[in-house]
Amino acid sequence: MKVLVVGASGATGRHLVNQLLLRKNKVKIIVRSKENLPEGWHNNTSLEIITASILELGTNELMNHTAGCDAVVSCLGHNISFKGMFGKPRKLVTEATMLLCDAIKKQQPQRPVKYVLMNTSGNSNRDLNESISLAQKCVIALLRLLLPPHADNEQAADYLRTQIGKGDRYIEWVAVRPDGLVNEDEVSNYELYPSPIRSAIFDSGKVSRINVGHFMAELINDHKLWNKWKGQMPVIYASD
Repeated sequence: MKVLVVGASGATGRHLVNQLLLRKNKVKIIVRSKENLPEGWHNNTSLEIITASILELGTNELMNHTAGCDAVVSCLGHNISFKGMFGKPRKLVTEATMLLCDAIKKQQPQRPVKYVLMNTSGNSNRDLNESISLAQKCVIALLRLLLPPHADNEQAADYLRTQIGKGDRYIEWVAVRPDGLVNEDEVSNYELYPSPIRSAIFDSGKVSRINVGHFMAELINDHKLWNKWKGQMPVIYASD
């Protein structure tokens, strides 16, 4: 499998890249800087590092980077700082998803490319009748209004749901919704659900970043697992 990853320098993206390499995938990553990347990545012949800002790449460049890829994964997110939360680009995740999907569709691949979006359990899957309390709806509405990253996550997933849909000829997708990200060193047991089983605001669970990376790598490499979740927004929790 050949996989393109954007957001690979982030805390979860690093785990995803390592999990893909463990599975002998050929991996390409687009990062703004090579600084602070794991030392072993620089000499890994299965990993190609492209230095660029994803939103500044032209269509032809993105078509070149996605050419021949079996899967594209976005682990993009906003830095937890004032500039990261409120500065530009406010729609990093959405715009990157739109640009990458457009590049894929223009190539008209013979087989659908798998697009995996790392999202959040605080975002509802509006294809399903997910039960959300009035209090949580109010908090989410405030987050949508006051915190651009939350609206960005919602819009990126909505683009996949409504513009790509479930019957696209060139792209299949899964939006992974982790709950309460924490750091751990080893892969452990985790559980997957089509919808949240607890409140993301008032009773959030947790899951390790390495487990999220493991699940996304499994999605890409396991045909049966992909067919189970494609066109959906699975929520991932650590096992009790």
